[in-house]
Amino acid sequence: MTRRRSSYRSLRSLEGDLRVCRACVEAGHPLESLPVIAPLHGQRAYLFGQAPGIQEGLERRPWRGRAGRTLRGWLRLEEEEFYETFYCASVTRCYPGKPASGRGDRTPTPEEQNLCSFWREWELAIIRPPLIVTVGGLAARRLLGIPTVSECVGNRYELAGDVVAIPLPHPSGASGWLNSPANRVQVELAVSLVHAELGRIRTGA
Repeated sequence: MTRRRSSYRSLRSLEGDLRVCRACVEAGHPLESLPVIAPLHGQRAYLFGQAPGIQEGLERRPWRGRAGRTLRGWLRLEEEEFYETFYCASVTRCYPGKPASGRGDRTPTPEEQNLCSFWREWELAIIRPPLIVTVGGLAARRLLGIPTVSECVGNRYELAGDVVAIPLPHPSGASGWLNSPANRVQVELAVSLVHAELGRIRTGA
């Protein structure tokens, strides 16, 4: 049974309720995993993706499949450093399954996205990250209101509360966006912006 408190003071208490969340299933949406949870605490940067994939759903840890390996390659971070740097979250927290076409993963419905926004809002309130990195078009739309990755990758956005947001495309092999050399250049620019912000966080500048 889904449980949501009126307030949370720590990630541990928040994650205790998130681990057993079945809000989307209770609303009639098909899901193929339980919620995926970030493995560590104490990070100053927040990574916001679309939804877990099949491997993430099995392990209940974020970015465990091929897309995660590609993302860590872009960021030039080894696995341990990646998880120590970013608190990993997503628009929805359970593996949504395959679409009717069988290609890629099903995009969560707007209702599923809205049901899961509760967890993101509390995570951001507790962590107060100075850097948010969005991954993929859905994450950029939900957090920044930007329709497509073509409009935002390679840019740096300043949000309320001295928060910086830097969008990345999704590293999924199902996307053809990265086939363009110009788009790959934008990814490199975005990665350089991410590292510049991480350096600023580490030095307290």
